[in-house]
Amino acid sequence: MPSSEAALRAQSSSGKIEVLPSQFYEERLSDVARARKPSPIWDLFSVESNPGMLSMLAGKPHPDTFPFEYIQLGIRPAGSEPNDPTVQDLTIRDDELATALQYNVTPGIPELNEWVFKMMQEVHQRGPNEGWRVSIGPGSQDLLYKAFNAFLNPGDLVMVEGPTYPGATPILEALGCQYVSIETDKDGILASELAKILENWDPSKPMPKVLYTIPFGSNPSGVTASAERRIEILKLSKKYGFIILEDDPYYFLYYGDSPRPPSYFTLEARVLGEVGRVLRFDSFSKVLSAGFRIGWLTGPERLLSAIECHSATSVVQASSLSQVVILKLLREWGVEGLLKHADKVAKFYKRRRDVMATCLDRHLKGLAEWSTPDAAMFYWLKLKLPESVDLKSITLEGDSTVFIRSKAIDRGVLVLPGATAFVDGRQTARVRVSFSLLTEEETDEAIRRLAEVLKEEIHSKSA
Repeated sequence: MPSSEAALRAQSSSGKIEVLPSQFYEERLSDVARARKPSPIWDLFSVESNPGMLSMLAGKPHPDTFPFEYIQLGIRPAGSEPNDPTVQDLTIRDDELATALQYNVTPGIPELNEWVFKMMQEVHQRGPNEGWRVSIGPGSQDLLYKAFNAFLNPGDLVMVEGPTYPGATPILEALGCQYVSIETDKDGILASELAKILENWDPSKPMPKVLYTIPFGSNPSGVTASAERRIEILKLSKKYGFIILEDDPYYFLYYGDSPRPPSYFTLEARVLGEVGRVLRFDSFSKVLSAGFRIGWLTGPERLLSAIECHSATSVVQASSLSQVVILKLLREWGVEGLLKHADKVAKFYKRRRDVMATCLDRHLKGLAEWSTPDAAMFYWLKLKLPESVDLKSITLEGDSTVFIRSKAIDRGVLVLPGATAFVDGRQTARVRVSFSLLTEEETDEAIRRLAEVLKEEIHSKSA
């Protein structure tokens, strides 16, 4: 039996699962989230679908005024290769087209919401009556922004991985948050370090309310948290009362040799015997289309309703057209088809990872350090840039930000400076390198250019 399964079985709880009460979340919501009231229009919007209802509620434009008659789609079979000549034609017309071109409810078109809910039950092995639901949103980035706003007041502390997702740090900075950065290793967040920090917490300060983590192929480090480490983190969440924000856009892009670890959302019911400590973020961007901007939240009712109140007064809803196109595809494929396609996508990125591994060994061996990712689409390199000494005579890593902006870009190669992934403002020699788009020849040339300019930088500082 794989170690992750053994750990899960050993930790599984028996008996009835308890659902955390709404008051648990009220105490953790931000002032703004508690003050938000439902939109007077969108709060009543779902009532329009009641049988026999004659609605004059909303200012919906009449569909006869829209100039579109149908939308034709050509899709490949689930699990097929990109060059597969078999293409199925799907047409969106009549009632489907009217839905695609009209306003809809904030949590998502009901049929798509229900489809995703059932898929989450199957994939994450959760029961339907465990105090959770699904909410469709305009991309998981938007949902993440609103979730941070729902929890955090200016000056609040938030716990994050070090390094963490570079797209999250500007949100937290704008909110005026303070950070507790938890180091990671090959198994994910160091639970021992997190436990030590919380055990020695200053009682005069409020405890952190949330821990933000990317457990599969963490962006940018590429680390996938082990099942054992997730169990440790879950137990700490119960002991210290924090909520886990499980940002998981790469869940379906896991291609490691070991079995896929269960999600925090799966584990909380089995390990803790209670549910409601995990708010999960998923996305269709990495497996269907990034341009559709469709993601979803899974978690407790009170948290989802707080975020939906925000959406109802900003974007209102995710694109109806994007939702209908995805729903049309998912009706044809079913859950089995989606999973078959996702498996094919994961294998695609594994091949790309291996191509970059060859290029890194060819050009950067001795010039950089890296570990091999088992999910997602990034390598996290530590360039051997010349070190520097600050005013306190402390030796610092080389500065990849300066190196990339002043040297590498001029030589026609672009990667992400690693400082963007650390919330403490540290200087670092780390860079994030994506292997998702470039061809094999382009990847080799890009790494060759990076190595060339890095050699020049090292030589210039040593001369």
